[in-house]
Amino acid sequence: MLEYRIDRRSGMATYLQIVHQTKQALRLGLLKPGDRLPTAREVVEATAVNPNTVLKAYRELEREGLVEARRGLGTLVRRSLGSAPVDSPLHRELVDWARRAHAAGMEREDVAALFTAVLDQRFKGDDT
Repeated sequence: MLEYRIDRRSGMATYLQIVHQTKQALRLGLLKPGDRLPTAREVVEATAVNPNTVLKAYRELEREGLVEARRGLGTLVRRSLGSAPVDSPLHRELVDWARRAHAAGMEREDVAALFTAVLDQRFKGDDT
């Protein structure tokens, strides 16, 4: 089951962190159609966030057509996103690259900045 990690220092609204992490799990294939998201109560117990924050995130995901709330069943995934499963060769290459970057002394923020710069350059206007 998906476990949310809330970073209170990130500057990003808590509900958006939940939305973002859910979408990331959908893109990576960690969540599939029919899977159940944690209940609001489970998220509150694990993260100490306000229940209304969790419900706001789930409503946003529902508005986007990614999940649906079903009485008695909880919030279920309706559809997946992307095609980047965690067991793909590209994932393993990226893990190895991140390991080398860390060994070279790069901080998490440095790696994120470098990766974002490359993504911005490579996917600018969807040029491949």
